[in-house]
Amino acid sequence: MKQSKLIGVILLVLGGVLLYFGFNATGSFAEEVSESFTGKYSDETMAYLIGGAISGVLGLVLLIKK
Repeated sequence: MKQSKLIGVILLVLGGVLLYFGFNATGSFAEEVSESFTGKYSDETMAYLIGGAISGVLGLVLLIKK
């Protein structure tokens, strides 16, 4: 397996894990209360969601790229 493909798999898995934690955090009681007052998620939750999305897309690009 080429090194770029291995890095792609690692980034894809890392992205999935970060998105999992981010989506779980959005459903927590404290996060829902905070969102109801401020209208947005906390910085930590947004970091999980954005980091997971970026990591997942980069991993997918590395896997698909020839």
